[in-house]
Amino acid sequence: MKSIHLKLRQIFFALVFLSSGMMIACQQESHDLDMDELNGFAIRYAAAWSSQDPEKLASFYAENGLLRINNGDPSVGRDAVTETARSFMSAFPDMVVKLVELRLVDNQVQFHWHWTGTYTGPGGNGNAVDLRGYEQWTLDENGLILQSLGQYDETEYQRQLNAGQ
Repeated sequence: MKSIHLKLRQIFFALVFLSSGMMIACQQESHDLDMDELNGFAIRYAAAWSSQDPEKLASFYAENGLLRINNGDPSVGRDAVTETARSFMSAFPDMVVKLVELRLVDNQVQFHWHWTGTYTGPGGNGNAVDLRGYEQWTLDENGLILQSLGQYDETEYQRQLNAGQ
């Protein structure tokens, strides 16, 4: 009888061990899928910045989404995000934004980007801009950007924008 209980106990612990391993593997696979989805979202988001279509960019934001760049005044709501995007797209008609990498930090996504463009829009001087920065996103339950806090080196931006003047 002891032998049967010992075998049953061993089988029980083996099943617990195996099921725990399977749960961890499933969680890891789910996490990987989420990162794949986030990566696709980020690639499409970068393409939207490069598209010269500010409404397309704003569609990545929740209706009440917020975009703040370098601690400036926030653009709140899709209409305001559209106008902020329009101002960059007008100033830099050849603007290209590319995804560099994504990082998960405390349930937020850091979208690291590389931005190039030439300041040839209204009032432009023809200077090229080549910058790296990031946006820290908080996403809503629908996977849209609820808050984006953008950061880049403002001093370097101004240096490039005003070079030769």
